[in-house]
Amino acid sequence: MSDNKYLKGKIALITGASRGIGKSISLALAGAGIEVILSARTVEKLNDLKKEIEENGGKAEVMPADLLKTEDIISLFKEIQNKFERLDILVNNAGIGIFDNMVDLTSEDFDKTIDVNVKSIFTACKQAFKMMAVRKSGYIINISSIQGVKAYKQQSIYAASKHALMGLTKALAVEGQEHNIRVSAILPGGVDTELISDARPDLDRSLLIKPDDIAQTVLYLLSLSDRAMVDQVIIRRFTGTPFNA
Repeated sequence: MSDNKYLKGKIALITGASRGIGKSISLALAGAGIEVILSARTVEKLNDLKKEIEENGGKAEVMPADLLKTEDIISLFKEIQNKFERLDILVNNAGIGIFDNMVDLTSEDFDKTIDVNVKSIFTACKQAFKMMAVRKSGYIINISSIQGVKAYKQQSIYAASKHALMGLTKALAVEGQEHNIRVSAILPGGVDTELISDARPDLDRSLLIKPDDIAQTVLYLLSLSDRAMVDQVIIRRFTGTPFNA
């Protein structure tokens, strides 16, 4: 386990923690001495991750929630308040993508994507903000996408949701500053997860960004001193075009 004076003993909530990027972030943060709260819908996978973290000397709690249900998110933060009485870090990682030509996408596809990728994060940020403002301390990191600043064909709804998430992140960062709450966004390009298989089957998976690359970026943001701040980090595939965002 690494030793970081900024991180050790802090409490972090990671959504979408059961697999992919969320799992990697959870393992990295736990390895840095942060007590992680693992949230997703799949309890069995969360329990397996908790066991893995604890076997490596870390601390983890499982608190499942369905992000399509606002009441689940509110209950999740009440449970955190009751157990820990604080939340130092929120990593909004959970998200979905539904990919097709715009004319073939449905209103239901739009509503579900916006509900998970924007509305749920709004609710989580709101609940976390209230807890952090009391202590005048906290960090919210939103895992967005390169689609928050550009777009690809057959990804209109996904791009719309990530653009909206960036607007939410920017506004929250401004509001959070006076309460000493930090807010950043990470915008990855193609990451080797199940989602990229649906979105970009044309990509060579051996050349994709790995979930651990995103986890290490989260650690980098959290490790900065109180004098430094990074608003957003764009991470592209090395084989992509430099400064093309």
